[in-house]
Amino acid sequence: MNAQSQPFDYFLDVIKNKYAQFDGRARRSEYWYFVLFNILISVGIGIVGTLLDLSFLSMIYSLAIFIPGIAVAVRRLHDTGRSGLWVLIGLIPVIGVIVLIVFLVEDSKPANQYGPNPKTQNSGIV
Repeated sequence: MNAQSQPFDYFLDVIKNKYAQFDGRARRSEYWYFVLFNILISVGIGIVGTLLDLSFLSMIYSLAIFIPGIAVAVRRLHDTGRSGLWVLIGLIPVIGVIVLIVFLVEDSKPANQYGPNPKTQNSGIV
């Protein structure tokens, strides 16, 4: 991300350019800014949906964001040197979710089978 980019650009990049891209790597900042803005948007849509009695808005948003959410998590796991299948450990109640969060918080690993370290590249957000 260049100096002029904003954190919301990470969210937009995942939605616009990497919607269903499961290969490659995602930096911590890309993943966690995506999660942050996803939560904020979900809360906003939930409030508006409740006030206007349009509860289906939350369901539509959740369905639209499901694939990019999994894709960015898989790319984040690739960045830590793990297979994307580790995302399934989150299905195990409590312990699995904790382990997955620990994996997602870890720092990037050097170049691996999923590609070069994104920290060493110019990752220009489009």
